[in-house]
Amino acid sequence: MIIPIILCGGTGSRLWPLSRDLMPKQFLKLDGDTTMLQATVQRLQGLDALPPLVICNEEHRFIAAEQMRQINQLDHNIILEPVGRNTAPAIALAAMTAVKKGQDPLLLVLAADHIISDSQEFRQVVAQASEFAAADNLVTFGIVATGPETGYGYIKRGVEKSGAYSVQQFVEKPDLETAKSYVSSGEYYWNSGMFIFKASVYLAELKQHRPDIYAACEQSMAEVDPDLDFIRVNKEAFLTCPDDSVDYAVMEKTTKAVVVPLNAGWSDVGSWSSLWDVSAKDENNNVHKGDVLSVSSKHNYVFAETGLVATVGLENIIVVQTKDAVLVAAKDKVQDVKSIVQQLKDAGRTEHRIHREVYRPWGKYDSIDNGARYQVKRITVKPGEKLSIQMHHHRAEHWIVVSGTANVTVDGKDTLMSENQSIYIPLGAIHALENPGKIPLELIEVQSGSYLGEDDIVRFSDRYGRA
Repeated sequence: MIIPIILCGGTGSRLWPLSRDLMPKQFLKLDGDTTMLQATVQRLQGLDALPPLVICNEEHRFIAAEQMRQINQLDHNIILEPVGRNTAPAIALAAMTAVKKGQDPLLLVLAADHIISDSQEFRQVVAQASEFAAADNLVTFGIVATGPETGYGYIKRGVEKSGAYSVQQFVEKPDLETAKSYVSSGEYYWNSGMFIFKASVYLAELKQHRPDIYAACEQSMAEVDPDLDFIRVNKEAFLTCPDDSVDYAVMEKTTKAVVVPLNAGWSDVGSWSSLWDVSAKDENNNVHKGDVLSVSSKHNYVFAETGLVATVGLENIIVVQTKDAVLVAAKDKVQDVKSIVQQLKDAGRTEHRIHREVYRPWGKYDSIDNGARYQVKRITVKPGEKLSIQMHHHRAEHWIVVSGTANVTVDGKDTLMSENQSIYIPLGAIHALENPGKIPLELIEVQSGSYLGEDDIVRFSDRYGRA
């Protein structure tokens, strides 16, 4: 019995401005018509496995739940981390969840933000690796290197064991010359960060090598709070958990490590250049996403989210246009995008954290315009959904219905509104908005007041547990 464990943390800062803290790359459609999380789950079809357990940050819970719901994989199977504590504790939470019913399944640990082009080969190798995992080995998947990559850690293989190898050494990201020597030797694989092992074996090794992490995770799981589609662990206990990766905490210390080679078109999509590598290209080796025109331009990646982007005479350039930011970078310098993200943080700006368009459990809003004492949003509420019952201390609001039907409650009075109708919400009024219809509700919200921050919301009741 295999239970896939999908690690859905991380911010993907090197893929800014598309990937941001509150909408990181694993929730984006970077390669195809599904998000990276959804593609990771769908890749498992045909594998003899139970429904997956997804581990994500508290802030991403509704995005993860909605994306799992869209592919019919949502079944109270999302574990929430109150804070990020790296992969060793995350896997421990999943392992402890998996063994609660007295079973001891194989855990197939996957990252939600990898691309694997050959799903059939991937499943075949997983099936092969599961035999070694069933024999109490901790199996990691080593990617057959296609070149001297300096952005990955490496695994040096040891003695062969019927298609697998003992792990002789884990090595850090090398310089270029060292990477070349690794690849030419044929003895090194890229470290994929994917694993398969028995839940009990992982927990025993973690307890032996990092008893502090094991104890903190055990305490965190002692009183789990069932909450909608989520498994919510004890926050105070988890805050005491040390931050460490599964490589450092377990794999580099255990005597049970085994590596199985994987050659299935893998990429961790760690930068814009790596996304260009794996994307389909035109006759000029350009990758164009969205409304793009080009003249005398070659080897570029151009992403246009909302408007026309045109390039003239550019080569080996990355251009990414979103609603509130534009990135232009040399393809060989994209690792430095994270420096831009750091500058945004240092300056106290928000573009590293949030998009202009923000997703909520009930739908989304797009901040169209703002000034000193006003802000304009386009709000979309999904059919049957309802915003919290709330009030504001510093702003009034004016709502205009663009399409659909709205049921608006203001100080206990309900009003049913349709297209072209509007209503005023005075400062301090207790109000709520619901879409009772069968189609999305679209409305324009005009806020006015002395303070327009999202933290000026006092919630009295909320079906999503935010009150």
